[in-house]
Amino acid sequence: MRCNVGKTDRIIRVIIGLAIIWAGFYYEEWWGLIGIIPLVTAAIGYCPAYTFFRFSTCRNND
Repeated sequence: MRCNVGKTDRIIRVIIGLAIIWAGFYYEEWWGLIGIIPLVTAAIGYCPAYTFFRFSTCRNND
């Protein structure tokens, strides 16, 4: 898998993922687990949706 998620995109994904998880805990709902998806894609630097649309935010040196 090639990197297709850049540094700024990773930071945004971590913030959004944590916010979704926090909201799930706050409202005591299971849908907060969806926040794991942006956290995982940020951690590995690869997003399958970006591959499907042939999109990348990763520079060559990231």
